[in-house]
This record gives sequence, structure tokens and C-alpha cells, in this order.
Amino acid sequence: MGSWIEPFPEGIYVRPADAWVDPSDAKAKALVTHGHADHARGGHGEVWATPETLAIMGVRYGEQNARPVAFGESTRIGEVDVSFVPAGHVLGSAQIVLEFGGERVVVSGDYKRRPDPTCAPFVPVPCDIFITEATFGLPVFRHPDTGSEVDKLLQRLHDEPDRCILIGAYALGKAQRLICEIRNRGHHDPIYYHGALERLCRLYEELGVPLGELRHCGEATKAEMAGHIVICPPGQLNDRWSRRLPDPVTAMASGWMRIRQRARQRNVELPLIVSDHADWDELTQTIREVAPKEVWITHGREDALMHWCMTHQIKARELNLVGYEDEDD
Repeated sequence: MGSWIEPFPEGIYVRPADAWVDPSDAKAKALVTHGHADHARGGHGEVWATPETLAIMGVRYGEQNARPVAFGESTRIGEVDVSFVPAGHVLGSAQIVLEFGGERVVVSGDYKRRPDPTCAPFVPVPCDIFITEATFGLPVFRHPDTGSEVDKLLQRLHDEPDRCILIGAYALGKAQRLICEIRNRGHHDPIYYHGALERLCRLYEELGVPLGELRHCGEATKAEMAGHIVICPPGQLNDRWSRRLPDPVTAMASGWMRIRQRARQRNVELPLIVSDHADWDELTQTIREVAPKEVWITHGREDALMHWCMTHQIKARELNLVGYEDEDD
């Protein structure tokens, strides 16, 4: 089974299509699940992806030799029927469904099962082989309700109005989702952002995701930012740049905030467990739903998920792909 799909360290090669899924180096034909840098890279000859992912790649890498495939459409590449189905990870993120020789393979990319106001929800697709991530593939990772984490943030903002709350959030997907989640909890004050987020926030709005009033923190005084939320990339959380903020409460939005040591290492005062990846229960739930004969695991905490599959009489294997990162989720 799946002899026509071959995993290499740099990606998954689909032989009858002569194409690669999420390759880590430039290829003649690339099928891309979503716009994060460990899955989408520039320099390919041709790129098949959703229109939103192609727009994100355009902002990050320049214009692509694009072959857009919208959700619900199907295209034929070589001898393989290819379609893109929502993965629920970030805007435009897709599972790639490959059908050849009577077999169906689903490459999930990164995915989550929680509702996300910025992107289409995950759609389970029954298949013969399910290729999954396992970023949070340990039973300790069970993400709490997103709304309760946002409420915790807003309560802290209310309790300390002379300070600001500085949130580290991944620039693509997490930052925009967090803004929308905050708006959905009734907070409509201006939100300040680090300049590194500007292009992607603007693109999200161009693609139909309203973010409310955003202000560049470089154009504001300390007094103006007191009592407000400021969002920056995780790498800027404890940078010199933050010294110009009014006594910030440092926060970080990540599934890794479940691990207290990670929060301490990042000097995070207010950990927010908000993840764009499936947790342990959602990973196992998804495998049950798609009912594959085999599960292939691309990256993450593979051992525990492989053990779970085998105890449920599902054949599993580890692909050992390179270049995938935990990001800051």
C-alpha cells in the first residue's frame, strides 16, 4: 500500500505525479499545504496550493508560478487526482488528498480541530493512508478552551490598567487568530502591533478577515499604550524593543505554555495555552474518524502516537522528514 508515494528527508515524493508535497528545497513541482516557512519555501518551478496560501507565499517569497486549487476543486497532476481540503491550521491551510490506483492518501500538513475565526475548519476525509503531524503527540498535551484563555488575558488587562500586555504570537496565523479571538470576547479597543506583523495582518484583511483597529506601536507613546494589548513575534518578546513599552506584562500564546519550564525559560509572566495544532485527544480522534489502514507520522512526538496506533491495530510508521520545526506554535 502507498508504494507510489515515497518519503525522503526533504519531503514526500508522489511518483505518478512527479511532484513533491511540502519539499524543504526547490523542486520542479511542489504541492504546498500552508504558508508556514517549514512547509512553504520559494524557488519551486510550479506551486499547487490554495489561493490564500499562494498569496501568503507571494508576500513572503515573491510571486510564484502558481497553480491555485480552491477548496472543493480537483485537478489532475500526471496520473494522480489531487484536491485540497481544509486543515483548520491557518488561513488557506489544506490537507492534500491524493488518489491513484484505487488508493486514497491524505497528507494533513499541520492541523487543528478547534474553531478558528480566521480559517475554514478541518474536514475529516476517510482514506487508506493518513499522513499526520504529531507536534503535541503526548497525552500531557490537552489544550484548554480558547475563550477561557482569552478571558484570563482580558482580566489581567483590566486588573493592571497602568501596564500593557505584550503577547508573543507567531507572525502567520497565531497573531491574527488571537486578535480575532480577543474581538470575539468583546474587546474592541485598538490593539498595537510590532512592525514585523504588519504585512501579514494587512494581507489577512485583504483576504476577508477583519481584525478591527490596529496601530503600529512605533507610532505610539508609552502613555498611549498603557492599558492596551501589544502583539509581537515571539523572538521580540524580551528584546530591547520592548523597553519602550509601559511596564509590560509578558505573555505568550502557544500550546507549549502547557509546560511551565518553557514559560519560565521565555520569562513569560502570563502563559496563554492557545495552539494552532491538534492536541493529543484531537490527534487520536482524527485518526479514528478518517479510519486509515496506515498512519504515517511526519514530525513531532512520534513514538507515543505510533504506540497508540499499534494498540488500536493500525499500522504506523515514522517518516523522519527534515526541516519541520515546532515553531512557537
